[in-house]
Amino acid sequence: MADGAFDTLLSELPGEGLGGVPSGADRTRATLVRRLQDVVGLPGSRITPQERHMASDLLIEVLRDSDTHTRVRCSERMALLVEAPALLLRFLARDDIEVARPLLEVCEGFDDSDLIATASAPTATTEHRILIARRKRVCETLADVLASFDELAVVTALLKNEGATLAHPAVERITALSKAEPHLVQLLVRRPELKPSQALTMFWWAGPEERKRIFARFAVERLTLLDACQDLFARAAKDGWQDPLVRKSLQFIERRQRNREAAARSPHGSLEGAIEAMEQGVSRDLFREIAFLAGVKPACGAQILADPGGEALAILCKATGTKRRHFRILWKGLKRPVGTDEAPSESFARASYIFDTISTNKAQTVLRYWNWSLTSAMSPALAAKMEEDDDQLEFSVAARASRLVFGA
Repeated sequence: MADGAFDTLLSELPGEGLGGVPSGADRTRATLVRRLQDVVGLPGSRITPQERHMASDLLIEVLRDSDTHTRVRCSERMALLVEAPALLLRFLARDDIEVARPLLEVCEGFDDSDLIATASAPTATTEHRILIARRKRVCETLADVLASFDELAVVTALLKNEGATLAHPAVERITALSKAEPHLVQLLVRRPELKPSQALTMFWWAGPEERKRIFARFAVERLTLLDACQDLFARAAKDGWQDPLVRKSLQFIERRQRNREAAARSPHGSLEGAIEAMEQGVSRDLFREIAFLAGVKPACGAQILADPGGEALAILCKATGTKRRHFRILWKGLKRPVGTDEAPSESFARASYIFDTISTNKAQTVLRYWNWSLTSAMSPALAAKMEEDDDQLEFSVAARASRLVFGA
């Protein structure tokens, strides 16, 4: 063909539009997209699953090279369908957030596998995961994936979503996150999935109102445990308390709180005597003595005495049967403001409320849990191993609680 003939042929071709597509074909492509969407959206009575998926495959290929507006319109259309092919939904859900939003907000065509893949996709952003966390239903497995990113906005959306179900790993992870983000505590304490171990660990950085809620919900009587294990105390004593695991478990369950052997050896004679000695001055040895007399380990006693809120002091005194007078002496001995009878300080009023409203048995449950969880399972070697391997089933509840409270 001569050069003149080529020139004539080129002059007769239509001009090219954006992206190398002939401008006259823009409307044709738009029409094709609409027709393919129509086919994909047909009811099952009018199209076979095989043909629907073929149309979906074609539509995906066209959308790959289409503008954002076209993809948004397609997403809005697919969001209304229940039978949309999963591959098409995943393709659009992983797109820019403006494209994914209509689907992630309302589309019921996703299954849990689709949403997990979308949340974990390299192209997914925090905004994608927020929309998924807000969906009408979020299963436990999906919630675990969403929580694993430690994104504050996503976790907040999950906790606020009554349609989300949180498994233990997700709650455990969020509990740990709440130490750095205390405002999560008020959301966590309202979740039905929260366990006593998590709540009583979270107490140490919870606010006053959340602390009251934790005690109201998780301070229990231990009556069933006592009934189930009552005969084991005599058997363990007959064995000389040789099994350390049995000893620790029964110490958690038993009714007696104070350490009688420590009282017999103490120069102060009793817990009240040690508390009264604080009026003459305080020392590390005196604090350790108070802990031993109260039946707790020094590390647990130090955590309680140093608690800035003061509610833990109320638990210590109520669990050990200490009267209000000695509770007040202990408070003043720690150089905390008391105020007057008519106008007590805010912190003393809060602690006094706990002291007055919680029963001795319930206070003992809380104190026993703290002593068990903060001291019975922790060692420097175990802490180092936990840093390397965070498998929740590899370590005891007590070890994880201790690491979370005392860790950085």
